[in-house]
Order: sequence, then C-alpha cells, then structure tokens
Amino acid sequence: MEVILDIILPVFGVMLIGYGAARLGFFSDSACAGLTTFVFNFAIPVMLFRSLATTDLPSVLPWGHLLSFYLGAAVVAALGMAVGRVVRQRALDGQGIVGLTAGYGNTVLIGVPLVLTAFGDEATLPLFLIIAFHSALLITSGTVIVELAQGSQAGLRKLPLNLFKAFATNPIIVGLMAGLAVAAFSLPLPKPVDDISRLLGTAAAPCALFAMGAALPQYRIAGNVLESSLVAILKLAMHPLLVWLLATHVFTVDPLHKQVAVILAATPVGANAYLLAARYNVGTATTTTAVFLTTAASMITLSIVLVLIVVQ
Repeated sequence: MEVILDIILPVFGVMLIGYGAARLGFFSDSACAGLTTFVFNFAIPVMLFRSLATTDLPSVLPWGHLLSFYLGAAVVAALGMAVGRVVRQRALDGQGIVGLTAGYGNTVLIGVPLVLTAFGDEATLPLFLIIAFHSALLITSGTVIVELAQGSQAGLRKLPLNLFKAFATNPIIVGLMAGLAVAAFSLPLPKPVDDISRLLGTAAAPCALFAMGAALPQYRIAGNVLESSLVAILKLAMHPLLVWLLATHVFTVDPLHKQVAVILAATPVGANAYLLAARYNVGTATTTTAVFLTTAASMITLSIVLVLIVVQ
C-alpha cells in the first residue's frame, strides 16, 4: 500500500488531472502540443544534462543491464511481428510496425518521472543509459524493416544520414551527451548554470505526466482490437517478465539497475511507434489502439510491477 500511495498515486494522479483537463475542454490540443514541446525540447533535456553532469560514471559499461532490456525488447518485437502475421496476415512492413509497437515503451514521459519518483537520483545512470539507446535501436530497426519490405532502396541509402540528423537535432540526446561529457571530464557546473538547470529540471516530471495525460484523448480504440490487445499483453507483461528473467538468471546485474530496467520495460507503448506507422501509412489503427489500451492499463500493471520489485 505504501508503494501505491508514495509512487503510483502521485504519478498517475498528475496524468489523470491532465486527462480530465483535456477531456473537459480546459486544456486544448494546441496547449497540449505546446506543453509537450516544452517537455521534450527544454525541461527533460536540461534535467538529463544536470543529472548526468553530477553523476559518477562507472569505469565499465553495465552491459548486463543493457542486454537484459534490449534482448527482452527484441524478443517481444519478434513476437509482435508474429502476431501481425498470424492475426492479420500482414506483410513484412506491417509486421515491422506491430513488432515495434510491442517493444517500444514510453520511457520518457512516463518512465523518467516514475523511476525518479520511485528511486530518486540514484537511478539516474541506469535510467538514462537505456533512454540513450532506446529510439536509436528500436525506431531504426523498425524503419529498416519497413523500408526493406517496401523495396525503398533510396530510403535505406538515406537512413544513415537521416539517423545522424535525428541524433544531432534531438534535444534529449543532446542533453544526454552534454551531461555525459561534463561528467567524463569532471567539469564543475557554474552556479548560474546549475541553478537554471535545476529549476527547469524540476518542471520536467510533472509537466511530462500532465502532457501525457492531456494527450491521451487524442488516442482511441481505432480498430484491430484483438491484435492490439495481444500487443498490449506483450508490452505490459511479457517485456518486463523477460527483462527480469534475463537480469536475474542470465546476466549479473546490480539490483537497482535491474529494477530500473524492469520498470522501463513495463511502460506503455510510446507515441513514436504511432508516428512511424503514420509516416508509412501501415498499422495506424493498431498502434493508436495499443497506445490507448496500454496507457490506460499501465496504471494497474505498473502498480503490480512496482509492488513486486520494491518488496522483493
């Protein structure tokens, strides 16, 4: 009960306030877009920068932590592709979108505030190590599958350059890299920089959660309910279970790193999966439904995951 009152209630309470404000018309779509822009372009990048800049980096990269999360994501994505093939007889491009939807979590808007609320600043490094590779590995893999399936050689040739541009212009990646550079060279943060980044970073968690809640009415049950439901089970149950098994029985993983990886694996489907589906006009109904279902259900499933891993 303490876990629910101290962690789940504040996190999802803010999301529900955002959802209610949007549904009742007190917070418009344009306001939601503006708040989301602030969160992604300013608050979270600055928070990442300050958190990592003041963190002691390990001498060896915790490969067990990363492999546990991403091997779990790969297996879940493969199972998602199988679901797309069996349930809807999808071609390879559609399978790729369904697989990405199953494996791609909302690690920023929900994962960041949830993990930091649960474990505090000690969770900074394991949290941001996963975030640093998340879109790069999963979105790129999904894009390659779709481009191959659609026979777009030009798209594949442009992919490395587009990927580089995406990295260079992504504020979250820029914040991560800048923070890691400061920490690696043990550079002190000037007091004005520290004060400004601390103030901006303080806004990141509540604004991210409010924005996620306010954006939820834009998603809905858009069809393909069976396929989306199976994807939801893979995302909310299978992914965290696989990560826990890998981190517990296959790799040697620090307990805190394992807890962070499991929580991030249990986050609902991230909106970028829908954006990729919309870009290629493949599987949009499934991704829209999956985002809605997993975000709504995650209030219960994340509560169960948190209780299990915090109590153990």
